[in-house]
Amino acid sequence: MERRGSYDEEPGVFPYSPDIDPEPSVEPDLDPDYPEQPRHPGVEHPREPRRVKGRQKGDVNSIKELGTAQVPEVKSNIHSLTIVGQIEGHLILPPQNKTTKYEHIIPQLVAIEQSDEIEGLLVILNTVGGDVEAGLAIAEMITSLSKPKVSIVLGGGHSIGVPIAVAADYSFIADTASMTIHPIRLNGLVIGVPQTYEYLDKMQDRVVNFVTRHSRISAEQFRELMFRTGELARDIGTVLIGKEAVEKGLINEVGGVSKAVTKLKQMIEERKSNKEGRLQ
Repeated sequence: MERRGSYDEEPGVFPYSPDIDPEPSVEPDLDPDYPEQPRHPGVEHPREPRRVKGRQKGDVNSIKELGTAQVPEVKSNIHSLTIVGQIEGHLILPPQNKTTKYEHIIPQLVAIEQSDEIEGLLVILNTVGGDVEAGLAIAEMITSLSKPKVSIVLGGGHSIGVPIAVAADYSFIADTASMTIHPIRLNGLVIGVPQTYEYLDKMQDRVVNFVTRHSRISAEQFRELMFRTGELARDIGTVLIGKEAVEKGLINEVGGVSKAVTKLKQMIEERKSNKEGRLQ
């Protein structure tokens, strides 16, 4: 009987190949120390063990970066903008902080406005707040877009996340999500002079005016929630959870991703119908 090779001759390499090429990506792994030998049709080189090229590299990277082997790719006319962690403004936060950088968000919003393929924006929030001016800049950019916009608060939309949530044309909040409303705070050294308090008061007015212009809550109600005592430990302010945010007039409706996407698609179709009506 003819003796066939075994795995013991060279660890990890089977000394002969099957007659059928298993994959188009299978290529010979040449030994650089072995001189090039003439090739004959139908005869494989004895020192050319076959191996499959690394087709799993993309899967490994996806698992490492995203925790999944495959990321679904869906061609959609809706762009999802996620605002998570702490909103980073003029100061760089420590590397252990999960942040959303406003210089990353603003170019996306400009591109969304210019793109003909994107017809609607879905803003997904789970943020603790952050830089007031950066948050207001993002909110102003969102509300100034000409395309339909829907926001959804998942987990939390606290502090300066409140103006971003109400900046959309229609807003949702998950049943268990929360929103914290409190006065503006300053970190670091604060100079105790009247001008500092006047500046704080003007910044607070900017937030109050924006929120009341883009929601159903009045300025008096919003300020009352800001300065309420006894609800937050060692602080003043109010926490609204799910339905409470809707009852106060901050958010339009309680709902999740399904409702948000359905509402956005409906708004996109209404916008198309209005355009067609004007053209006729």
